[in-house]
Amino acid sequence: PYQSTKFRERALLSPSQQQLAGCMVEIEKWTSLLRKMEISVGEAEKRTGKNTVNMQEIYTVYLIETRPVDAVTEGIIPAPDSLWRRYSEFELLRNYLLVTYPFVVVAPLPEKRAEIVWHKLSADNMDPDFVERRRVGLENFLLRLASHPVLCNDKIFYIFLTEADSRLKAMNAAFRVKNPDKRFTELKHYSDELQTVVSQLLRVRARVADRLYGVYKVHGNYGRVFSEWSAIEKEMGDGLQSAGHHMDAYAASVDDILEEEEHYADQLKEYLFYTEALRAVCRKHELTQFELEMAAQDLASKKQQKEELVTGTVRTFSLKGMTSKLFGQETAEQREAKLQVLEQQIEEGEEAVKEKNTESDEFVKTAWLDIEHFKDQKDRDLKEALISYAIMQISRCKKVTRPHRYLKCIEYSACKKGIFCVLLSIPNIS
Repeated sequence: PYQSTKFRERALLSPSQQQLAGCMVEIEKWTSLLRKMEISVGEAEKRTGKNTVNMQEIYTVYLIETRPVDAVTEGIIPAPDSLWRRYSEFELLRNYLLVTYPFVVVAPLPEKRAEIVWHKLSADNMDPDFVERRRVGLENFLLRLASHPVLCNDKIFYIFLTEADSRLKAMNAAFRVKNPDKRFTELKHYSDELQTVVSQLLRVRARVADRLYGVYKVHGNYGRVFSEWSAIEKEMGDGLQSAGHHMDAYAASVDDILEEEEHYADQLKEYLFYTEALRAVCRKHELTQFELEMAAQDLASKKQQKEELVTGTVRTFSLKGMTSKLFGQETAEQREAKLQVLEQQIEEGEEAVKEKNTESDEFVKTAWLDIEHFKDQKDRDLKEALISYAIMQISRCKKVTRPHRYLKCIEYSACKKGIFCVLLSIPNIS
């Protein structure tokens, strides 16, 4: 009845609307995973273990829980199936999807560690608040994959949700090329190192900005105290009021300072995000190289089959060889027909290898030109940004001497009124 109603509704639509409705029905048919199961990342847990170099490490694992939708709709709440996954396993899954579905915009993962925070947020990736935000982000990542019309039907993704085995790692390793280009391997390492250096620089800058924010804002307390004090003093009121206004202005100026610094931090963040673009180029080259190697391997297999068919000798064990021994050899006509098919397949395979070779060579040529352009651009931009940042810091230090001289004037006038002891206790803001 549901289908017949849908068809009756579509019959009343225009051709373009019918086409759109057909697409929506197709999407509904594909988005089957969320119709079958509920998916959630229930909790996070710290664990201790040994890494690949046999060193002790502390890491976080996340509990993936799945529950059949049918049981829930029938009023039965079964215990969910659950398994633990590390963040690195989520990365393996996404890398596998990027290689397998290069035409799909795969949902991003939440950040691996807290980046670019300078106020109130912790930069520790073991901080409970950060771990909780990452748990929510990982759950959102899985839900987006499960709702995608193509990715929701991927077998490896389903295994990732339901089976605690190492098949994902094996599949990820299967896409590693046998003869990687040394230049792109070095580029991938360079992008990782660049990301590490820029991340560290941004974290240091965040700590400095946080401390600077505290130093400036504490002067707001001076402003409040002087303003309140000026209200109860007759002779010293003007001097105290002036000092209070100056302290308030000084405390408020930190917002403009940090906003100006944020401009230079944004330039660093841009190149932090560029590192992912570099790795994307490397992954695309790996995919191109992988396809070339698969085409060459298929061609070699077809040529071997042709040789075995011509000579009548089978070099490797196969079901075909066992069948021939059990039921006799093929007739000459059958062998000739298969030989013609193999020759046609070999010709097509040679053409495919040639096309893949051309595609790979063209990709390497154009990609490397753009990478060289990127490196020149990076050197110019970062040099300019760091020099400008240094000039800004020098200029700000020079400006600090002006309020210092202004305080000296207030201090001198206040000495006549007997409040020099208070103003001399103010920290030297220069």
